[in-house]
Amino acid sequence: MACLIAAPASGSGKTLLSLSLIAYARSRGKSLQPFKVGPDYLDPQLLTAAAERPCRNLDLPLCGEAWVRDSFHGHGGRAELCLVEGVMGLYDGIGPTSEGSSAAVARLLELPVVLVVDAGGQAQSLAALVRGFQLHDPKLNLAGVVLNRVSTPRHRQLMQDVLDGIGVPLLGCLPRTVELSLPSRHLGLAPAHEIETFRQRLGAWAKLAEDHLDLNALLPLLQAPVLGPDPVHQQMERQPQSAALEPIPVAVAMDQAFHFRYPEMQDWLDALAMPVLPWQPLADEPPPAEAQGLILPGGFPELHARDLSQCKHSLEGLRQWVGQKPIYAECGGMLLMGQSLTDEEGEAHAMAGVLPFHAQKGQLQVGYRKLQADQDGLLLRRGDVLTGHEFHRWKLTADSPDAIDSKLSAGSVGNLESLWQVEGWQVPRRREGWNHPRLHASWVHLHWGGCWTISCRWRAAVETATARSKVASSPGRSPDRRSSENAGD
Repeated sequence: MACLIAAPASGSGKTLLSLSLIAYARSRGKSLQPFKVGPDYLDPQLLTAAAERPCRNLDLPLCGEAWVRDSFHGHGGRAELCLVEGVMGLYDGIGPTSEGSSAAVARLLELPVVLVVDAGGQAQSLAALVRGFQLHDPKLNLAGVVLNRVSTPRHRQLMQDVLDGIGVPLLGCLPRTVELSLPSRHLGLAPAHEIETFRQRLGAWAKLAEDHLDLNALLPLLQAPVLGPDPVHQQMERQPQSAALEPIPVAVAMDQAFHFRYPEMQDWLDALAMPVLPWQPLADEPPPAEAQGLILPGGFPELHARDLSQCKHSLEGLRQWVGQKPIYAECGGMLLMGQSLTDEEGEAHAMAGVLPFHAQKGQLQVGYRKLQADQDGLLLRRGDVLTGHEFHRWKLTADSPDAIDSKLSAGSVGNLESLWQVEGWQVPRRREGWNHPRLHASWVHLHWGGCWTISCRWRAAVETATARSKVASSPGRSPDRRSSENAGD
């Protein structure tokens, strides 16, 4: 059975160990399926690039136990090897609890835990730390420890003696490796496409594993789980279609500014006969004309705000799209639709100008959010309750003091309303997001594996808009009738 790679805290070396094991397996011609606990986008991009297989998030609050279990077996069982990288510290979950933590996933899937510990400046204290993690939850199986930043052979022997004294296997010692350290930025590790030497590093990471890890002990802990059915296809079979679906293409923004997507979004689009047409806003091109819906995922538009503001064809194409075809926008994708976006240096740059806000750097907003829909919308029905995740350092300033809480007029968008009520741990209930019959825009990320109705409603909304467009453009169509229908949207 696969193992879960955990740590006492973030920054201990979980990703370095995961990448080293993946690189070693790939160098030996073995396929390996990576997973990541929690709502992360950046670590999974690194694991995906290394494994050459989409890393899957195992997120209990977003997706629930059944989906996590089905995803683990449905995808993990298709490779020879498998590993799960944890999130934060082993027991860190929502607020002060362990809900949604790496430990919760390890318990659910019955995975042995490999604990990565930063050994710098420690000796006998290591025993107290490891024993504390071992005894905190007797239901967990601590398979062993990998030590990071072990500076000398003497230091290694000291750590070996300490762990031998408490009967915990030492599975490897990674040396201080500045040249192999992973670059970070304000929201976590840099994405794989920004690491110029990523391919060269894979060879170095494989060598790191070969030289410094006990592979005879670790490789048996990477055995893939029992194969299960594909989770999306399994869900589709529970909701059988009455007829074959006609393909309807949709555009998805994907470039260096917009790349926060869970692979399940692609899975659902494929399953629902919605072929994806990539759109690169930074290439200064309008969304593909043949697309009938547009998805604007999150990313780092603030790092490209100046360039985006100069992409006139992209911004004008988005403005023309608004109100005509459905748009689904999350976090960074939503920022593209605002009046302006302030970059890291504090300079404001004009965006598409179709939503009535200016975005500036603010305090970190991070955590799971309970969401309750205020009214019907593109993808929601009044009273719907969902779980999402928020993660950004930006605040919105409305064009008028009461703009966010009331119906608005924003150019071609027409009347806008708040999307839903949002609350979380130590986050008071508030209205959030922008709602329109053809627009869903919010800070909050959804996982389509955990709320599969969103994907089905997206298909229905795009299908309806496509049908209306065909009727409106048909010969002999009455202008008065068309205007009347549009006014009711």
